[in-house]
Amino acid sequence: MGLIRVALAQLNLRVGDFDSNVAAITDAYDQSAALDADLAVFSELAVCAYPPEDLLLKQRFIDDAQRALEAIASHASDTVAIVGFPEQENGQLYNSAAVCHQGQVRGIYRKRLLPNYSVFDEKRYFVAGATDGPLFEIAGVLTGVCICEDLWFDEGPFGSQIEAGAALGISVNGSPYQRGKHATRVAAITDRARTDKVPIVYVNQVGGQDELVFDGSSFVADAHGAVIARLPQFEEAVEVVDIEVSSRPQGDLPVLTTSLEPERREPLTTRPMAEPHSGTGEVWKALVLATRDYVNKNGFSDVVIGLSGGVDSSLVAAIAVDALGPQRVHGVSMPSRYSSAGSQDDAAELALNLAIDFHTIPIEPAHASMIEMLDPLFSAHDPDLTEENLQSRIRGVLLMALSNKKGWLVLTTGNKSETSVGYSTLYGDTAGGFAVLKDCPKLLVYDLCRWRNSQTNTPWIPEASISKPPSAELRPEQTDEQSLPPYELLDPLLEEYIEQDRTAAELVSGGYDSEMVERITGLVDLAEYKRRQSPPGPRISAKAFGKDRRLPITNRYR
Repeated sequence: MGLIRVALAQLNLRVGDFDSNVAAITDAYDQSAALDADLAVFSELAVCAYPPEDLLLKQRFIDDAQRALEAIASHASDTVAIVGFPEQENGQLYNSAAVCHQGQVRGIYRKRLLPNYSVFDEKRYFVAGATDGPLFEIAGVLTGVCICEDLWFDEGPFGSQIEAGAALGISVNGSPYQRGKHATRVAAITDRARTDKVPIVYVNQVGGQDELVFDGSSFVADAHGAVIARLPQFEEAVEVVDIEVSSRPQGDLPVLTTSLEPERREPLTTRPMAEPHSGTGEVWKALVLATRDYVNKNGFSDVVIGLSGGVDSSLVAAIAVDALGPQRVHGVSMPSRYSSAGSQDDAAELALNLAIDFHTIPIEPAHASMIEMLDPLFSAHDPDLTEENLQSRIRGVLLMALSNKKGWLVLTTGNKSETSVGYSTLYGDTAGGFAVLKDCPKLLVYDLCRWRNSQTNTPWIPEASISKPPSAELRPEQTDEQSLPPYELLDPLLEEYIEQDRTAAELVSGGYDSEMVERITGLVDLAEYKRRQSPPGPRISAKAFGKDRRLPITNRYR
């Protein structure tokens, strides 16, 4: 039985920002070396950050990634570094991990199993590695390297690595967040460690990248399948762990020696063991991180939100304050002739509670003027949704004007339930740059509001905003339930239809009212063209709108 000291480097990297990524990786490497680590482990494609998508089709991008890897390798000294990067050889591209030591790349492992489902399309870019090795001798320990998907399935390379004598498994990952996924990861990896009787180091990246959120949650499982170290969720961290390893009979995979025998030293007396978040609090942290990184990584100084006094806009404002601080958040109330005094008061109270900049711009002058302008063409028609949607579109124009003039990013406020059924106005409340609640059903919106209010002595979000019947307030006495079923019925139906891919017939056979199913699924299908034109938003479910769910707009299948 021996010890190897491993540093887990869980970093928030930026896609395509090679200078920044090299600086972050070498800084974390220096921290690891200062803590006397034998090995520092970084995440999948860390050099360029994950996922780079079609940037991988640009030859200069691949060349820049190679130069970045060389800079990292030249920085490496006694501590071995395992770093993910896109590797090109003979015109083919691999998702690879480089093992760096003493100024050089000593060896490379190429990902064997390429995911091509859900948000993943790695077969578009990469060729699968042809072998399960090599193994790497690091501080006297035979070590097997896997990349993300490789460790999840029996047909992956880990079994061959174990048979060849690997006494330690290293898994480098770019695994995006969804609700409950941390527990699923831990169960899969600890089961593999327990079955193969080999400790496993699991390192994941952290941060927001367009629609994806990476939660970190890196951990170490010992040879009995127990989690002996855990890094925090949704935060950067560099931590070292002493791991007990047992030698195993050596098999037939090639072995590359990358460092000398470990020095004698006192073992560490503590291990990092961050408590994971759970339930609604975990979702809150994901949305905050996604919002912060989207705003900051895209170079926006501030955000602006249309505050209606309703629950959705109130929640978005609260998330923005936690993500950016109140000084970077601006709220705008835009009352129309149908806006209740209570809603306007709720918006003002929210802004006061959050200590954010707040302005009121009544839209009645613009609304009346547009009605008058359109009257020659509308006079033969009764008022309908057209007049209602004008109000939303006026608000969208005002928010985008503020964005243009001030450089503020507009955060839209629609939730997943509304987005699903098209209960939104194209070029109105869908206008903006980032849809914070795009993957949050309405019932979850209420849960998030109540959770955030429970975290402070004085509630942030006014109780009236949470308890009053939801309404767009685009006509007198309007409520959501005049157009939609109660959310207690709607949200479960939408989850089955969208996330579980049930057909309408299956929903009816499962007990849903046939008339409601026909109406709601019809609305979902019809709204595909709206969703295609809506801004991106963070994915927190098993299937979100966007790159995760891709259906044809022109589509007659029912």
